[in-house]
Amino acid sequence: MRVLLFHKIAVYLSIMKRIINLIFLISFAFCSELEKGIIAYENRADGAIGTTAQPHNINEAIRHFENSIKIIATEETSGVYLLKSYYYKGTYVLTDEKERKKEYNKGKALAENMIAKYPESAEIRYWYLTCLGKWAEVYGIFAAAKEGVADLMREHSEVIIELNPELENGGGYFMLGAVHYKSPYIPFILSWPDNDDAILWLQKAVKTGKATPVQKNYLARALYKDGQAEDAIKLVKEVISAPPDPDYLVEERFEIEEAKKLLEDFE
Repeated sequence: MRVLLFHKIAVYLSIMKRIINLIFLISFAFCSELEKGIIAYENRADGAIGTTAQPHNINEAIRHFENSIKIIATEETSGVYLLKSYYYKGTYVLTDEKERKKEYNKGKALAENMIAKYPESAEIRYWYLTCLGKWAEVYGIFAAAKEGVADLMREHSEVIIELNPELENGGGYFMLGAVHYKSPYIPFILSWPDNDDAILWLQKAVKTGKATPVQKNYLARALYKDGQAEDAIKLVKEVISAPPDPDYLVEERFEIEEAKKLLEDFE
């Protein structure tokens, strides 16, 4: 009996060892998928022509992240990178409106699921808002109003500020300022948007970490709306004169082109 018991224990331990090894190998494979995805994402601007990126690297990044998000150890990080990738593809790669909508819908749905799982992640909330903002742009003002986009942007921006005000160079301040600037004032329905608040929060963003081109452009718009044309012109000229950051090549090229359009309008 004792020999039989020892044999069963040995068999059990052998099976458990194989299961543990299999789990380790699977985890390693998914970690490797995450690393491959990050490498592809960091090379997302390769071959870009002006403000339009090529699809190969961002598609490869998405493929790897969609694999690595399946395991809990890499789920949160993969989710953040997937949101970044969906946003990038929809904004800088695709030109067809239906295809862009698909990417922003993916980002919106993923972020809503991830926020429920990781409510303390400021990064997930921030990239949710980037996708949500673009979703509102392509679907239009009525769809955005129906979804309560402005209130969602405000709510999550405030949470981001509470969780990590330094994130993405004051990303929470930027999002809050942007939604104050872009949202229409509608008495009794949407009564909180205010351009003075937009200026306040956008100035906080510009003063937090590195002042990014998109922050300067939004602040310039709000200042111009407030009658501060001289300061607005100064900001867009700063954007135009600065070379794009190689790590954000296409994104900053896009903002430089936006700044040139704003300068024409302001002058």
